[in-house]
Amino acid sequence: MSIPKPEMERFSLLSLKAALILVFFVHFTVAHNVKRHGGAGDGVQPLSKIQIHKTIDATHENASVRAYPVLLGTTGKEYEWVTVNVVSPNPSSDDWLGVFSPAKFNASTCPYTEDYYEPYLCSAPIKYKYANYSNANYNKTGKTILKFRLINQRADFAFALFSGGLSSPKLVAISNAIVFANPKAPLYPRLALAKNWDEMTVTWTSGYDISEAVPFVEWGLKGEAQVRSPAGTLTFPRGSMCAEPARTVGWRDPGFFHTSFLKNLWPNSKYTYKLGHRLYNGSYIWSKSYAFTAPPYPGQNSLQRIIVFGDMGKAERDGSNEYADYQPGSLNTTDSLIKDLDNYDIVFHIGDMPYANGYLSQWDQFTSQVEPIASAVPYMVASGNHERDTPNTGGFYDTNDSGGECGVPAETMFFVHRAKFWYQADYGMFHFCIADTEHDWREGSEQYKFIEKCLAAADRNKQPWLIFAGHRVLGYSSNSWYGEEGSFEEPMGRDDMQKLWQRYKVDIAFYGHVHNYERICPIYQNQCVNSELSHYSGTVNGTIHVVVGGGGSHLSEFSTLKTVWSVYQDLDFGYTKLTAFNHSYLLFEYMKSSDGKVYDSFTISRDYRDVLACVHDGCEPTTLAT
Repeated sequence: MSIPKPEMERFSLLSLKAALILVFFVHFTVAHNVKRHGGAGDGVQPLSKIQIHKTIDATHENASVRAYPVLLGTTGKEYEWVTVNVVSPNPSSDDWLGVFSPAKFNASTCPYTEDYYEPYLCSAPIKYKYANYSNANYNKTGKTILKFRLINQRADFAFALFSGGLSSPKLVAISNAIVFANPKAPLYPRLALAKNWDEMTVTWTSGYDISEAVPFVEWGLKGEAQVRSPAGTLTFPRGSMCAEPARTVGWRDPGFFHTSFLKNLWPNSKYTYKLGHRLYNGSYIWSKSYAFTAPPYPGQNSLQRIIVFGDMGKAERDGSNEYADYQPGSLNTTDSLIKDLDNYDIVFHIGDMPYANGYLSQWDQFTSQVEPIASAVPYMVASGNHERDTPNTGGFYDTNDSGGECGVPAETMFFVHRAKFWYQADYGMFHFCIADTEHDWREGSEQYKFIEKCLAAADRNKQPWLIFAGHRVLGYSSNSWYGEEGSFEEPMGRDDMQKLWQRYKVDIAFYGHVHNYERICPIYQNQCVNSELSHYSGTVNGTIHVVVGGGGSHLSEFSTLKTVWSVYQDLDFGYTKLTAFNHSYLLFEYMKSSDGKVYDSFTISRDYRDVLACVHDGCEPTTLAT
C-alpha cells in the first residue's frame, strides 16, 4: 500500500480490542528477525508527477529528436529497442524525453478548460527519461542518445523533448513517428482456472474489435490434432473510469480483451495453443505458440506447487520512469519466477498488480512483463486497493488509490469466474478461498456469506490443504503503521473472519498490502497455540498467517514493538511457494527475489483424522444418547 490509510473508525488502546492485542506485546520475539534491507521509493506513480496539462509551447527550430528504427516488430517480436538522438540548443539538467502513444498527442483529444495552456496537451506519456540519463555531458553539449524498450501497444509512438522539468513542462521538439509492423496483433495471453476443474481460460489483448475480426484459440494436446475454440470480446470506454487521472491525462485506449474456454482437458496433460483472429477478408493473424499443463483432478494425489505473493508492480527494463525508483523489486520477482517456471504449477497474485493508479498504459506494460509466466501457468489475481479503491463507488474504503480505475481494468483484463472479485479455486489437493478486501467482509455481508460457503465446501479428505487469501491484512502484521494504531491488522479486520478460520480449520491465510514478509505462529482466538517453528503435525489447532506483500513495490518498515506471535520477519522482496507432496505432507517456503533461495520454511504433516479431531472450543455439541 502506498496511499495513506483512509479515515475510518479507530480503536483506542483502552478499547477491548486493543486490550486483547496488548496481551501479545513482550520484550522479545519468539524467533528471529533477519537483517533488514531498506527499500527505495515512496509509492508515487511516476507519471503522476508530470503536469502535462500545463505544457506551454517552446518549440525551437534548432532542436531535434530523431527515433529509429521506424518500423518495429518485423521479425514478429512484441518488443523492440529504439534509439533516440536528441539535440537541444539550450540544454538543462531537468530536460526530459517523453514517449507518447498514439504519436499524435495534440489538442485534438483535449477537453478544453481554463486549466490548459497552449498547446493543450492532455495525455500523459507512457514512459519518460531525463535527457541526461545516459550522458552526463548533455548539460554542456546539448546532445545525447537514449535507448527505450517499447512493447506493442496497438498504436504508433513519438518522442517529445521537454524543458522545465516535470512540473512546468515546455515542449521543445517532437520526433518522427514509429510503429510496429502489426500493431493490432494478439498479445500477452493470461491463463486462469475456470469454474470447472477440467477447463482453462485464456485471455489476451489485441487491437481487433469483433467488427474487424473473429477471435479464437487453436489448441490441443501437444503433438496431436488441434481444434479451435471461439473467444468473447470485451473492452471499456473512458466513461467507465470513475475519477481522475483515469478519465483525464491517464486515459489511453485499452484495446480489446478476448477470452476463450478450453474445455474437457485431460488432467496433467501438456497442451499447446496459439491465439488467432480471422479477418473478414479471409486472412488470419496469429500469435506465437504457447504451452500449458492441464490442472490435476481435485483431490488427486500428485506433486502440486503453488506460488503466492502480492504487491509486485511493474518496472521498465530500459530504466525509464525512474522517479523515486517506483517498484524497485518487481523485475527481480518476475525474473526469478520466469527462471523457476518449471518448478511450480499456478500463481496467486493477491492484489496490487501494476500500480497503474489511473494511467492505463501501464496495464499493457504489466501484462507484457508477466507474459512468460501467465502464458504458461494459471495466473490468478485478487483485488487490491490500487485496483479498486475510488471514492463513492461502492467500495469499503473511500480513497482514490486506484486513480479512478475503480476496478474496471483489472476485472476486464483478468478472468474471474464470477461477477464479484471474490471466488473459490480448486487445484488438486488445494482448496482456495480468495477474498476481495476492498469490499465489506464483516459478518452478515454478502462476501462473508460467500467466504463461509467457500470454506465449508472443502472436502478435507480429498483436498486437505485449505487456504484463505486476500489483499489487506485481515489477520496479523507487525507493520509500522498497524503498530502505531495499536491494532496490528486492518481496522475491523480479523474480528469476524477468525470465526470462519477457526470453524473450518484454515491451514494458512495469506495477505499482501504490507510490503514485507512476515510469518505468524498458528493462531486460535488471538493466541499462539503452537510453539513449533519449523514443523507442525497432528491436529489442526490454529491458522498460520503470512504477509507476503514484498512482490516488488517499495518496502514497508516493521514496528519497533515486538509481538510474541511473529515468527519470522524480512524487509526484502520475495514470494512464497507451497508444495503438496501428498495428502499428508505440505512444504512452505519463502524465497527472496534477488537470488531465488529459501530463507524461511516449515512443513505440515497430518492425516485426515487430524482434521476431524476436536480442538479448543471447535467441536460440535454432543450428548450421551445412544
